[in-house]
Amino acid sequence: MPMEEIRIVPMAESHLDALAQIEKLCFSQPWSRAGLRDELTNPAACFLAAECGGAAVGYAGMFCAADECYVANVAVHPDFRGRGVGDRLLRALEESAKERGGAFLSLEVRESNLPALALYRGHGFVRAGLRKNFYREPVENALILTKYF
Repeated sequence: MPMEEIRIVPMAESHLDALAQIEKLCFSQPWSRAGLRDELTNPAACFLAAECGGAAVGYAGMFCAADECYVANVAVHPDFRGRGVGDRLLRALEESAKERGGAFLSLEVRESNLPALALYRGHGFVRAGLRKNFYREPVENALILTKYF
């Protein structure tokens, strides 16, 4: 899949059905379609969708307040992983965080999620802390990673 086939666009109502399905494929406690829809009108939120051939294949979202930005989720359909979709989504979030005056971008990630850890470390995120037993189903610690601008 050539990278030109992937477009990063603002999340829209038309993406919600596909993104809710991607949530179910990616997470043990997925966001609902309604939860995703709520972010469309949240002024503190920036949610982006990755499209391939007009279909949503992934998304990433963050919240910014003052100069602090926090990643809510990065999710890519399993059929599109390893093709740079997550990389492009994260790069777009970073640019948006900078445009919003963010001093840093922070996130939590499961300790066992090696592909996500590689993605974040490749973007210059560093370990900033640990949240014990943060995740459920299964219970697992979260690493707090932060990238300072």
